[in-house]
Parts: sequence; structure tokens; C-alpha cells
Amino acid sequence: MAANCNKNPDPVEPQEKLETVTYTASEENFPNPERGFYQASETHSATGQGIADAVIKASRKQGRSLYLLEFYLTDYVETDISEEYLQTIRKKFQSLRDGGMKCILRFAYSNGFDAKDKPWDATTQQVHRHLEQVTPLLREFYDVIFVVQAGFIGSWGEWYYTDHFGATSDRKALVDALLAAIPESRQIELRTPGYKMRLYGLSLEDTITHAEAHLPTAKARIGGHNDCYLSSANDVGTFVGVKDRQYWEAETKYTIMGGESCELAEFCHCDGTEKYKGALKDLAAQHFTYLNLGYHPSVLKRWRTEGCMEEIQKRLGYRLVLEEGQFSEAPRSGEAFKIVLKIRNDGFASVMNPRDAEFVLTDKDGSIAASYKIDSDPRFWMPGETSTIEQTIDLPSGLTGQYTLSLNLPDPCETLHNNPLFSIRLANENTWQEETGFNTIYTFSL
Repeated sequence: MAANCNKNPDPVEPQEKLETVTYTASEENFPNPERGFYQASETHSATGQGIADAVIKASRKQGRSLYLLEFYLTDYVETDISEEYLQTIRKKFQSLRDGGMKCILRFAYSNGFDAKDKPWDATTQQVHRHLEQVTPLLREFYDVIFVVQAGFIGSWGEWYYTDHFGATSDRKALVDALLAAIPESRQIELRTPGYKMRLYGLSLEDTITHAEAHLPTAKARIGGHNDCYLSSANDVGTFVGVKDRQYWEAETKYTIMGGESCELAEFCHCDGTEKYKGALKDLAAQHFTYLNLGYHPSVLKRWRTEGCMEEIQKRLGYRLVLEEGQFSEAPRSGEAFKIVLKIRNDGFASVMNPRDAEFVLTDKDGSIAASYKIDSDPRFWMPGETSTIEQTIDLPSGLTGQYTLSLNLPDPCETLHNNPLFSIRLANENTWQEETGFNTIYTFSL
């Protein structure tokens, strides 16, 4: 069994007779895992409650699959986190797992920057103790954690106003501890590109290459979140200069980027001018995977008024579209069967976390006759490109009747693998199987 994924596959040999199938793209906005607009959920005390089922179902119905879970540890600045609060965190995670959602995760101590909002954070020792306390939860529920924002430091966990983390060494120590606390398959996000460059001695010349992408290194596991997106010429201090912006544009081909706007500005129009890119081009340049659906209201209103909101909703993160499939004519059980599949990514970004990929063969009753691992990583199905999967499979002997071949892109975590709510749906008409999470690509008889 062999597979490859490239833009220019070898031409099909003349003697191989293949049937060509074309697919119709869908314009529907539907939920897909680990992408899109998110809903924010703040927890300030030990409520002992998760997120209500009805709320989660409503979010999915509106095309969302992400929450920003913000846990404020204000009551524990000088003490351990209480067991009651830890159980509240557990219940929030469990409700996501039960409801088919994932989260962007952040811990913080204060949600204001005035003197009355102090302390803005805890001591370095106390922060590390709190991280030690939540680490078992992060590892138990990492399946529903899309990405972890570095948090902990300063107001809102955004690393600017701080009482205790002025030293670069203390900030790096926290990021290193976060990277160690969560599985290697998950990334950490920093608030500005400058933080990553300073903490790890990197520059524009050191951006992640294709060969380095998605390796279990600090460099490959640190992305960014911009919480003043398109809100000024430098996004209110997010970028110090042009190279900072270029750094994120290069890095985010392979690392997670998301955030929110913080005020209305000329830079957030849908379309650009000679002075600025405009939202659509900038979201593509910085490979945005997620945004806040609740903030900033004036920016979101502008996108609706100017007519690009629907496109942004559909293109945040990945949007995988089947273009064409070619399949062996007159297939026979027990013999080789060739598949050539073209998939276009219309999204702003790629799939970012590990994702399984397989062909699944089912009979007319839906029973699985065989499955075949695809040796192609969906994380490299790049935005703006068409990837080709070419693979020959062996059909099982003794099969008769009608069979369906599907593309299955399930979550690799055992807890979620068989849950269709966590499988990727292709943006095509008449392909999605809601009950299984499979995407139908071909039906034939044996």
C-alpha cells in the first residue's frame, strides 16, 4: 500500500481505465472541529457546573465548534486552587467532550488593568504551583483542548500588565513548563510574535520550514493569538515593525493563529487599499484559524454590513473541498483498486492538530468491509492549494453487491475517534454522512 500527496502526480498509465467523478462544492456554513468563530466562557468561581447541553447544541447549530474557556484564579493568588474549582474545570471539559466541542484554553488572575484590579497575577512560584495542579486535567482532557494560550501573566493573561513577570527568564520558564504540561500534539500561543523571538532567540530568518513543521519542538509548537486584530497600524502594539508581521505570516503556515479585534479602525474593512490589505487578504496572509464571535461588536458589524462576514465564517481555518475523483472501472473483489482524489483547501489555514485519514469501504447496510490508512497528512493540505491523494487498495475477496467508498478524517484521540461530531466534514454537496462522520466519494457494485 502506498500513497503520496503532491500537486503534480504522475499521469495515469494509458492502460488503466479510470472512471472520473466530479463533486459539487457546498456554500453551507457548518461546524467542523478545531476552527471557526468561538464563543467565550469565563469562570470566576467554583460553580460546579459545566456548559449546558442546550447552549452547546445551539452553538453547533450556528456553525460553531469552539469555546474560549477562560479560568480566572483570582481567589487563589496566594493559595492552592481549591478542589471545588478544579472539579468545575473538569466539568467544563467534560461538557465539551459530551457535546462535540473543543476549546481554546487560558488561565488568568485579573480581567482589568486599573489599580483596583490588582493583583494582576500571582508570584512566579505560585503560578507554577497552579500549573502543577491543573496539569493532570490538561492531560486527561487534552482531546478537547484545541490550543492553550500562554495566559497566567498579567491582566486577562495577555502578558502586558504584570506584577511578577518582568524578567524574560521567568516568562520563558512558564512557557517551557506549559509545553511540558500538555501532550506534544498540542500547541501554545503567545500574545505577540516578539515574545517568541525574544524567548527563544529567533528571527525572521528562522521561521518554521516544511521539514520542521509539527515536530515536538518548542519552535514548532508555539503559535500566536492577536487580541487587537486589525485595530491599528500595529494592532495596538502587537507588532513592533514590519518584520514582526512577516514573521507571523510565515510561521502560521504551520502554527495556530487566532484572536479578536479590540476596536474599530480603518484597517478592518473587508477589502483593502494601497495602505492596508483589508480583512479578507490579511486573514489569509496570517492563516487565521479562529476569531471571537462576540468582540469587537463594531468590527463584526462592519464585516456584516460590507458583506464579507459569511465568507470569513466559512474560511476560518481549513475548508476542504473535493474537486475530482478517479476510480478503477469495473472493480472486482480480491483485486487492486486505484483511487486518485483531488482535494482543495479554500480556508485561510490548514488543519493544525494531528488528524487521521483513511478510506472506508462499507456495504449497502453500512457495515464496514475494510478500511485503509492514507499515507498523507491533512496538516499539509495547504490553503489555496489542491492536494492529490493517489493510492491503490486491495479489495477484500468474496464481496458482492453495492459498496460505498468514503473518506474518513476522524480525531486520532481514542476518546473521540468514533464520534462523528469530531470528524472533518468536506465542503461538498451530498457527501456527508452525519451518523458516521464519513464523506462519501464513490459508490460501485461488485
